[in-house]
Amino acid sequence: MADFFEIDILPVETKKSGDALALRYRLDGLTWVHVVDGGYQSTGPAVVEHIAKYYDGATYIDNVVVTHPDGDHAGGLRTVLEECEVGTLWMLRPWLYAAEIIDRFTRFSSVENLERRLREVYPNLVALEEIAIRKGIPIEDPFQGTTIGHFHVLAPTKARYLDLVVASERTPESVKEAEETALTKVGSFFEATAARLVNLVKAAWGEESFSTQETSAENEMSVVQYAELLGERIVLTGDAGRAGLAEAADYAPLVGLQLPGVDRFQVPHHASRRNVSTELLDRWLGPRLATQPARGEEKFTAFISSALEDPDHPRDSVVRALIHRGARVIATEGVGKRTGHNAPRRDGWVAATPLAYPEANEE
Repeated sequence: MADFFEIDILPVETKKSGDALALRYRLDGLTWVHVVDGGYQSTGPAVVEHIAKYYDGATYIDNVVVTHPDGDHAGGLRTVLEECEVGTLWMLRPWLYAAEIIDRFTRFSSVENLERRLREVYPNLVALEEIAIRKGIPIEDPFQGTTIGHFHVLAPTKARYLDLVVASERTPESVKEAEETALTKVGSFFEATAARLVNLVKAAWGEESFSTQETSAENEMSVVQYAELLGERIVLTGDAGRAGLAEAADYAPLVGLQLPGVDRFQVPHHASRRNVSTELLDRWLGPRLATQPARGEEKFTAFISSALEDPDHPRDSVVRALIHRGARVIATEGVGKRTGHNAPRRDGWVAATPLAYPEANEE
């Protein structure tokens, strides 16, 4: 069999979007299976079934990566760990660093109590840790500079990750935030409400509009991965926000990724307007083109995990911005999608129809 790679963007179908990616690649006669997130708990069985059906009955997964602790990414991996043989679980566990950050909290003087609290607020990670320990699966930290199979971790650094643990609304009040917590929570409520009241405004080619709000601390914890497989550059972003994407871009040249220029790009956070900006997309994908490429002449593939019943994702503004840079944009929207190179043929699978160019931006 010739060398190849395939990336499956599996459907996570609830009223809210989630992420579940399965990858298989063969290089120099050796094959790796690499799973990144597993959607909600209800998605887990479908991930296992997909791998068994389309990856030649595989039950061994070389690497399982938890990009961040949210349930729409980590939940389904419980089934994956339980039912498959896994080489390594890659996951960041905040309680391991309680001793390093305890001085930044007002409510705790005991490392043990802080560890306990961090376990309470990140139950998805605790559940995965318990399964891994019971089954003897090694757990490694995917900080910047780590290599996972043929993938390089571009972000987060340990220092930024610890800052995010302290800043998270889930964790106990930090010294810096203690006096502002009440105002922050009230503000978050009104911001969340306003986010559902977005209007669409017709816009000309090239015009872009993104939210001024930032994504959550948990999303910013996302592990960003990069690999060059068979001459194609692949970037997997999880739900990384602007800070995470900037940190990853800063590090990219150190592992041979000269930006701009990506061939397969996972659009972060189901194509939310809070995770990207014009400047960041220019940096990663290149400047806006003068005109839209003709069908079949796109410069790269951008893929989005978005549930059919989710009214908030993908955002038209983000889809527009990707197409401005020459992307062929595909989204799950109830149906699994695959992108790859030299990938084995699958009966019943047909070419995905890319998303059309939206004529309007969200305000």
